[in-house]
Amino acid sequence: MSGNDISIERIAYAATVIDERFRNTPQYTDELLSAALGRPTLVKVETTNPLRSFKGRGAEFLLHELSADVRTVVCASSGNFGQGIAYAGRRRGVPVHVFSTRTANPVKLARLRSLGAAITQVDGDGTTAKQAAHEHVRQHPGAVLVEDGREPAIAEGAGTIAIELLRTDAPDTVVLPVGDGSLIAGVASWIKHAAPSTRIVGVGVTGAPALADSLRAGRVVTGGPVDTIAEGIAIRVPVRQSVDRLRDLVDDMVLVEDADLLAAMRLIADTLGILVEPAGAAGIAAIAKHDLGEHPATVLTGANPRPGLPHTVLGSDHLPASASRRARRTDAARRPAERAPAGEPS
Repeated sequence: MSGNDISIERIAYAATVIDERFRNTPQYTDELLSAALGRPTLVKVETTNPLRSFKGRGAEFLLHELSADVRTVVCASSGNFGQGIAYAGRRRGVPVHVFSTRTANPVKLARLRSLGAAITQVDGDGTTAKQAAHEHVRQHPGAVLVEDGREPAIAEGAGTIAIELLRTDAPDTVVLPVGDGSLIAGVASWIKHAAPSTRIVGVGVTGAPALADSLRAGRVVTGGPVDTIAEGIAIRVPVRQSVDRLRDLVDDMVLVEDADLLAAMRLIADTLGILVEPAGAAGIAAIAKHDLGEHPATVLTGANPRPGLPHTVLGSDHLPASASRRARRTDAARRPAERAPAGEPS
């Protein structure tokens, strides 16, 4: 029996109701990037909106669908998903409470606060944050817990990306970073409907392979401690509903190293002039490392890197002398390099 509960009709509807700031994002084939990758590669840029990530699409559609009786929306997030929920909640006058870890990206936490979200930071990893969010909802009637990867509406909102991607010639392969799985579930659902010959390839990271292991096993496989700079795809305990969907939708799952992500970030900066976060570069990293079609497409999913990481990626040759000195001091203060805590939700 199929585990895919994503509705094609609702993806089409989502494209008409989510905030226009998240729709019709740039997509193009850049000659320099394509030359470096050895094949024409269509890139969709999801970093030019108020959140600097694609997460606003799914969050917008989810809150559009929630009952007007909801008093507070609660979620666990390492940053980008929480920003999406906070933005959508503020737009509708709904308070948002985000649970995160004490080691979460301070850039993302600052942006969460700027959107008016209440934040509770907990010890432990992303799974602990989810548990704390569940307990909070249990104790507060009227609060509703939303979980990235579980709710179909989040994937359906993210699936609007696929409608836009296919307005150009259909790529032979779509390569997407996979965290909790909403992005690839929504995009793959639409593409399997509208361009069934296009392959769908997910990208994970070797330091957090639990979702890839789960898809191979056909069930949820809990991973060990994660070890990666890519906090947006650093999943230790995959969401069961997401695993069920992706078993029907994903043709292949590949892994990349942190070094591949850093190289892809540098390549994107050099060719497109965009500084993405590590998870946001995963699609390009996979296309550079693996043989993934002759005309692939991917999405730059987020641009909220941790402090100090831009200097690590770009180096002093991209900075004025004064900025270079400041970056070196910041970088030295943060060594050893910050890693994503185990099981961070995005």
